Amino acid sequence: MQRELRWILSFCLIASCAPRARTQGQDQTKQLAHDIFKQLIEINTTDSVGNVTTAAEAMAKRLLDAGFAEGDIKVAGPNERKKNLVARFRGTGRRRPILFIGHLDVVEALRGDWTTDPFEFIEKEGYFYGRGAEDMKEGDAILVTNFIRLKKEGYLPDRDVILALTADEEGGSSNGVDWLLKEHRDWVDAEYCINLDGGEFEKDKDKRLLAGIQASEKVYVDFQFESLNPGGHSSVPSPDNAIYHLAGALSRLQSYSFPVKINEITRSYFERNAGLTTGRVAADMKAVAKQPPDPEAVGRLSAVPYFNSLLHTTCVATMLSGGHAPNALPQTARANVNCRIFPGEDPQEVHKTLERVANDPKVRITAVSQLAPDGKVVPVVPVPPSPLLPEVTGAMEKVLTVTWPGVPLVATMSTGATDGKYTRIAGIPTYGISCMFFDINDNREHGKDERVSAEDFYDGVDFNYRLLKELSAPR
Repeated sequence: MQRELRWILSFCLIASCAPRARTQGQDQTKQLAHDIFKQLIEINTTDSVGNVTTAAEAMAKRLLDAGFAEGDIKVAGPNERKKNLVARFRGTGRRRPILFIGHLDVVEALRGDWTTDPFEFIEKEGYFYGRGAEDMKEGDAILVTNFIRLKKEGYLPDRDVILALTADEEGGSSNGVDWLLKEHRDWVDAEYCINLDGGEFEKDKDKRLLAGIQASEKVYVDFQFESLNPGGHSSVPSPDNAIYHLAGALSRLQSYSFPVKINEITRSYFERNAGLTTGRVAADMKAVAKQPPDPEAVGRLSAVPYFNSLLHTTCVATMLSGGHAPNALPQTARANVNCRIFPGEDPQEVHKTLERVANDPKVRITAVSQLAPDGKVVPVVPVPPSPLLPEVTGAMEKVLTVTWPGVPLVATMSTGATDGKYTRIAGIPTYGISCMFFDINDNREHGKDERVSAEDFYDGVDFNYRLLKELSAPR
């Protein structure tokens, strides 16, 4: 009886301590994520004066201190300021590796534009502020935190899990993902890739709307519209004016809409979103998802800028310059036209369309070449969409059911561009999964006072941890 009583008392003691141990573990994870996030925000990684290498080395040290072997941590890049971090979490090798990517660089931020120092991690009223808080040092912190957490737990996946934190996604000439694929493909080669810089989880205040999985993205191309003229004295004007020629071409472009395009990803997006809304918009989404899409529904949805971007290639004037003196006829007038080309559409055909729409022999249109670090022109290559692999979508739906029951998984096409284009072009299916919710009415990405909700950040750490294990646990 005494032995039985002792067993009961021991069981009760263990049971009473278990919740406390779980709470302590959760608190330790939150503190680790907080500290890593803070450290990353306070390392300036802008292209102008920042240093991505400093951030890569700081994260490498954390991983080494957590027990990762030196041979599994690489810090390398094309120059001293733009080195990337690659870390390999060793598994049994039963399945091919998976790759998780995020970029360490951030866009410029001027102290005078912000109410806080953009390179100081500020905690205020339930939010974390700082340049990169939303794009995308929160994702970098989530990944490093969970690699450390799993290593300390002694977790053994059935496949290698690779982490790559890279340079120059936001600009610059040393894109890290591109460099790694060309110079060290074996470091990052994988069955598929998860990119935390895409696939936003959307919420409206406290209401979680959907979890996005980005399986496609548009192709970014700039074109220069240029009109040249001998010029002359402004007191003797002529209709043959470089500014007028350019203005006319841009006006015609403004009125033009590229043909409607729909693929597997955008069709799924409209089908799923039709069930999340009501009225005319819901009916139009259903009609657009049909084969062929209803033209009138396409017209109505295209009046909404975001839906228009999902349905068409878009080209818009973004920069303008012209003339050389206030009292002289302009000798030059130039505009940059930024195009986001629908996946699978040939950029050369877009170029021809722009020339046809401009409809002026005195406006020359040329593609703005992107240069590699060696000075060679980088060709514009169509980016194929990634197939919706059941392994990935099934894992997402399973984790969503546990974490946020009722939140639907929705496949999306990014209207912008991410580093996922490089992995997709290289033949690695890529899925943007941000793992944390962002308020659709408070987008501060690239803007002033960039911030994320502390609660959403910590929820994202937990979601990514569960997803990582679901994708790599022994079967």
